[in-house]
Amino acid sequence: MKLFTLNASRSFGESVAKALGISLANHEEREFEDGEHKARPLESVRGEDVYVLQCLDGVGNQSVNERLCRLLFFLGAVREAGAARVTAVIPYFAYARKDRRTKSRDPVTSRYMAMLLEAMGIDAVITLDVHNPVAFQNAFRCRNVTLDTRRLFTDHMRERCADGPVVVASPDPGGVKRAQGFQEMLGAVLDREVGSAYMEKRRSEGKVSGTLLAGEVDGATVLVVDDLISSGGTLLRAAEACLDRGAQRVFGLAAHGLFVGDADRVISDPRLEKIVVTDTVPPTRLDARIAREHLEVVSAAPLFAEAIRRLHENGSLTELLEGPA
Repeated sequence: MKLFTLNASRSFGESVAKALGISLANHEEREFEDGEHKARPLESVRGEDVYVLQCLDGVGNQSVNERLCRLLFFLGAVREAGAARVTAVIPYFAYARKDRRTKSRDPVTSRYMAMLLEAMGIDAVITLDVHNPVAFQNAFRCRNVTLDTRRLFTDHMRERCADGPVVVASPDPGGVKRAQGFQEMLGAVLDREVGSAYMEKRRSEGKVSGTLLAGEVDGATVLVVDDLISSGGTLLRAAEACLDRGAQRVFGLAAHGLFVGDADRVISDPRLEKIVVTDTVPPTRLDARIAREHLEVVSAAPLFAEAIRRLHENGSLTELLEGPA
């Protein structure tokens, strides 16, 4: 097995390699004066089970599109160099939110992403908490693994949920299935009932509306669970609604923290007790003080390492995600 990590995601890749107990495979990335670039493995991959890791978040000096282009070219190079199996490991998968047409002639970018990756000859793709797992799975013809944060966030939050009622909430109807999975695992770990709730949400031309909250949250610790935080507006709307209905405190939990736009103001809002994200996207867009005081980061690297190990050894991924906590 060989694990390559492109330079933009080096830090996360090193954490995955450490959890696997291996060293990252060597590669080269070169920049050219006209803006073009190339990347190639610096060691033989012939006959190997190869994993290529790249986050598509656009934080730092490379845009989302440049990171995608580099990933595609490197996957193609590895395949043509004779790798027996090639797996794209994409902790944050860009363009996955547009998974259906909501207006006439809309693009379905999640499907186009699948077509691009499959054109490079990959055998599998691994990611974490995509916006719509069903649409993601249906977009690919090759094997795809959608990891989730249930176990990570259950372990992180269990002590804070030790006393009093607990409710897991989705900030929109589309995330109810994700919230239910976390609710069930948290309830099993706490060995008691955990409530559920969800917010109404409508989006038109970039504007979000809807204030109805379904579920009983009075006196409860509420955990609002989502796949990602962009500006944080959706999360704050849910927190406001829960507190107006008598919630004791509200935590925000999301796999990916993009923190764009007005995120500094939203994340530091006192109505949110804490924000919990994984390390798939470094929170460098946030003010350092705000990140230090209001953000908690849980590493997803061990989860990816175990998924890679099980893929390599033909182990059970279902047991990894759904087995006893």
